[in-house]
Amino acid sequence: MFTIAHERPSDAAGIEQLLDLSFGADRTAKTVYKLRHNVAPLDALSFVALEAGEIKGTLRFWPVQIGEAEVPALLLGPLAVHPDERGRAMGLALMKHALDEATRLGHRIVILVGDAPYYAKVGFYRAGAVDLQLPGWVDEARFLARALVPGALEGVAGMVRSINPETATVAPRKQAARR
Repeated sequence: MFTIAHERPSDAAGIEQLLDLSFGADRTAKTVYKLRHNVAPLDALSFVALEAGEIKGTLRFWPVQIGEAEVPALLLGPLAVHPDERGRAMGLALMKHALDEATRLGHRIVILVGDAPYYAKVGFYRAGAVDLQLPGWVDEARFLARALVPGALEGVAGMVRSINPETATVAPRKQAARR
């Protein structure tokens, strides 16, 4: 059985290795990585799935803002599960855990680029992102959003941009300290 825990600094190398295995070493050329460049993931929303002390899955969230109104949101990803562990619902467990935590911390909107049928299992849909743009090419059918608070996506439109979590408010409440 696996457990979900907050990512620790000592997990960094194992996470990078898992991400390279899952997405390839050229993954950083993708559009979503433009939003992650020179921005750290949010400590309070960076998780690993562990089994026998080994990292078997990872999920991080990054602060972003949407449109001229600079609406705060989260960028989910990357979500990765070791190929040998797929089919055990580890990715879904990581997402449910992290989305519950994001809601508890007061976040309102989450966006991602990923497989629509898979992410629909936890409430993501294309219609929520139809008025949003990313700073580069993506398959629009894979650009999804979810409101963590009912109505949070109503009237939200525009370009998604990265923000520095050290200087910006990314949620109504201050980020929780790392556990």
